[in-house]
Amino acid sequence: MSAPNSLHFLSAMEQAELIRTRAISPVDLAQHCLDQIAQTDSALNAWIQVEPDQVMAEARQAEREINSGEYRGPLHGLTFGVKDQMHADGFLTTMATRVLDPEEMQAGEQATLITRLRNAGAILLGKQNLHEFGKGGTIEFAYGQPRNPWNPERTASSSSTGSGIATAAGHCSFSIGEDTGGSVRGPASCNGVVGLRPTHGLISRHGGVMHAYTSDTFGPMGRTVSDIAAVLQVGAGHDPKDPLSLRHPIPDYTSTLNAGVKGLRLAVVREMARANHTDAQVREAFEAAVDTLKSAGAEVEEISLPLARWAVPLQLLTADADVAAQFLNRYLRDRYERFDVGTRTRLAASSLIPASVYSRAMRARAIVRRQVLEATRQYDGLLTPTNVTPPKSIEATQEKVSSDDSQDLVSRLIERRICHYPFSLANVPALSVPCGFARDGDVPIALQIAGRPLSEAKVLRIAHCYEQRTEWHKRHPTMDWITARD
Repeated sequence: MSAPNSLHFLSAMEQAELIRTRAISPVDLAQHCLDQIAQTDSALNAWIQVEPDQVMAEARQAEREINSGEYRGPLHGLTFGVKDQMHADGFLTTMATRVLDPEEMQAGEQATLITRLRNAGAILLGKQNLHEFGKGGTIEFAYGQPRNPWNPERTASSSSTGSGIATAAGHCSFSIGEDTGGSVRGPASCNGVVGLRPTHGLISRHGGVMHAYTSDTFGPMGRTVSDIAAVLQVGAGHDPKDPLSLRHPIPDYTSTLNAGVKGLRLAVVREMARANHTDAQVREAFEAAVDTLKSAGAEVEEISLPLARWAVPLQLLTADADVAAQFLNRYLRDRYERFDVGTRTRLAASSLIPASVYSRAMRARAIVRRQVLEATRQYDGLLTPTNVTPPKSIEATQEKVSSDDSQDLVSRLIERRICHYPFSLANVPALSVPCGFARDGDVPIALQIAGRPLSEAKVLRIAHCYEQRTEWHKRHPTMDWITARD
């Protein structure tokens, strides 16, 4: 058997069908993915660690199992990568930082999510690049500047950046990122793939290096909505090792994907979709996506969430303070100079937040959260762009602080996060799906769909309906710039 040249850009479920029917083997797919990484990752910097020998040994084992009739399901033989914020057997946990010494990078107990995916037969290729300690705002990356496969001068977005790049570039069947304030949805949007932040507690966080306990959650990234549904099916469910894990029956996420949106009530959130800060190209793509859902039978109204913008400072005042509290005595005091300047500035500032301010911000979060939850109870889905601007230049997205641009920095902080933080703060499911491209830079634009807690099946259903009526998910980066550079 041999792998077709375009195998790496097939959806995970298309790859799975080829493996199930033995048109290709897990060995073919694994080798093809390793070849793609070898050919392009020196330019993309999506990966921190890949272990080819271990990968091929697991692929041969999967091949033997399938050939002997021990097929485990649709993830059997597929390849995946994880943000290097998760412990995994056979890999270090670097957190993409120079702060840790080598002995401190030894992995702890493997993340429950990775164990579940491996038990389903998926093959872990390795660990993916991220912003230092998963915090966002990194300026100089310890393992190389991540590059957007569509345009290397544009941002690949926030913390789970390597996971978005690797999925878009065809390095793996799917990836696992981590989303505190948008770090699954942002990279999915900027790299032109699908990414889901699930309800907080639906996926176990055990085995992850988690510091923002009120918001952190793992989330899958794939090339299609059906890929996300299949990964969620395996990854969701109660885990006694995670004290915040929910006890909730897990539905069949794939069974309702094709149910359509006829009769569903959807709401456009004015403050995110139709505000002055929303770029004209984003607004155009977003409105076209809304029209597509209307033509499919959805009822769409506009609503206002006037408190949504306050989710940004409230999340920064609380989640960042939670993280800073973990780092202050462990690393920040004694290893300050080893941090990237962007990370240490953010952590140092957050460590100075008074307890009284933190307490008031936590109470204010409850008010904003209530407004978001009330909207999700009234509608089947809330619609926004995933980002209010197309991916900007890398330099333009770096949050450097100086005395003469503090007001501009505040505007940029809100602009980057306004579509993400309200749903992170409310801990509801939110999914990003490609919905167009910017004419300037030819980089992706995305639609975000949010729902009430534990409504992942409906969010996936809405996204799948939109996806199947458009062609955006069939478009992939050529990465010609890598050849031109070489």
